Amino acid sequence: MHNKKKKLLVAVSVIMVLVILLIGAFEITKAIGKKRLQSRMVTSPGRVKYQNTLYEYNDDILTFLVMGIDKGKETFEPWETDDGNSGQADALFLTVLDTAGKTIKVIGINRNTMTDIDFYDEESNYLTTFPAQIALQYAYGNNREESCAYQLETVKKLFYNLPIHGYAAVNIDAVPVINDTVGGVDVEVLEDLTRADESLVKGRQIHLIGESAYWYVKYRDINLFASVDMRTMRQAQYLDGFIEAATHSVKSNPFVALQLYHEIAPQMTTDLSFPEILYLASILPQYQFDEQSFHQVTGITAMGEEYEEFYPDEATLFELILDIFYKENEN
Repeated sequence: MHNKKKKLLVAVSVIMVLVILLIGAFEITKAIGKKRLQSRMVTSPGRVKYQNTLYEYNDDILTFLVMGIDKGKETFEPWETDDGNSGQADALFLTVLDTAGKTIKVIGINRNTMTDIDFYDEESNYLTTFPAQIALQYAYGNNREESCAYQLETVKKLFYNLPIHGYAAVNIDAVPVINDTVGGVDVEVLEDLTRADESLVKGRQIHLIGESAYWYVKYRDINLFASVDMRTMRQAQYLDGFIEAATHSVKSNPFVALQLYHEIAPQMTTDLSFPEILYLASILPQYQFDEQSFHQVTGITAMGEEYEEFYPDEATLFELILDIFYKENEN
């Protein structure tokens, strides 16, 4: 009996030591991530004068481009021809973290936004720049990282060369796994999507699980004019619910962040390191985020020669940039 108690005591001690080491490693990894993120802070783009008011860039901001890539598993195969074999960035969001004010704001960008995109050949040689839908820029990379870098630079130019500190591109096919890892997402269905999933009835309050989440962010009726506009609204609504669900999950169990990273890593391309992602996940519950945190780039959708084209309202876009990325100069 004495030997059994002694063995049990040893076993408990070993487990306690392992837990302490695990927690210690977790905290060290977060600290490394925090330091790396801080090093991403870049020189301020300076001051802007608008309508007799002087604004200065908020240096406490970290901005990340989140991309949803539509091409299934083929999305992550090398670029082969100029017909978009690398896939397209069907979902584009700027996620803006104010590290001082502890707020998150998200800007949705219509995938049909007309802007100057750069065209390259198979050897990554620059060919020309031409106005086209912003989602097409991703297709001209020779690999995942190159595609993301091209897309980031194009979005950056659209936003008057504001600093974008990192990116994450996720295959839209991964949505069910990501969704279910945080326990699902609650939404009120914005439009009838029963052609894709019979549970997606307009106006219904639903807890999205599995394939229902996929169809909610992916499906659109290509026969309806400006269907991309409504899908962008659904994607923004879904992201709102996802952040809420993820925040709740991480509060309950910080190691959910590790599980989520493990699940999506094979279908994600990012220039953020694991420690940076872990640190971001750990501070997420501390940040304020609600329906008012979402913004859309507004404008007009028109029919081009072959495809729909979205033209942002330049004045509204500029004011949105000032509102989110700048603050009035008090000097």
